[in-house]
Amino acid sequence: MTLCVIPARGGSKGVPRKNLLDVGGKPLIVWTIEQALAVPELDVLVSTDDEEIAEVSRAAGARVPWLRPAQLAQDTTPTEPVVRHTLEQVTAERGRPEAVMLLQATSPVRHDDTLARALAEFAATGVDSMVGVVEQPPFVWQAGDPPTAAYDVAARPRRQDLTDATRRYRETGSLYVTRTEVYERHDNRLGGRIGLFVMAEDEGIDIDTELDVALAARLLAAR
Repeated sequence: MTLCVIPARGGSKGVPRKNLLDVGGKPLIVWTIEQALAVPELDVLVSTDDEEIAEVSRAAGARVPWLRPAQLAQDTTPTEPVVRHTLEQVTAERGRPEAVMLLQATSPVRHDDTLARALAEFAATGVDSMVGVVEQPPFVWQAGDPPTAAYDVAARPRRQDLTDATRRYRETGSLYVTRTEVYERHDNRLGGRIGLFVMAEDEGIDIDTELDVALAARLLAAR
């Protein structure tokens, strides 16, 4: 069994209370919970400091056995300590899981087979950690004096001519799969041998603004 952790803090800056925001007819976090519950290999747990989020999550079928301590729910709190806290609690209650799937509730657009496919690729490749990505055009620049390009400006590539070596990917933040020992040794969701899990372009949305909310709702309705 793989532990699935869905972090959901009560506070948020860009879109207030966004984890509970109505997106396509249901609270935002419920989309991710339902997607995870559809995969039998996952033990789905929501880590939150907020009682209302906890109630909504339990009603959707997720486990919320405790509320996250306030010190792990600050604006500046990284995700890794939250996962470590969850691992410690679950290990004490149910035994140590072999791996963790970390899902971000603010990336609700996932295809029906995405999570199961991620677990299958994680097992088949034997990597220690895996990050969800979407392909992006290679025309990326880094500011500086002078600015530098991630491609050869003297030989501008065409998308259809890209090779595995020249393709570029953007980390979605939507999902990660990580062996428990990576968190224990490195206190990081990524470590050891890292693999890329390529997701569909529409799965790359991350809700930070009201425009993102509208786009996510449209994509979810279309699916």
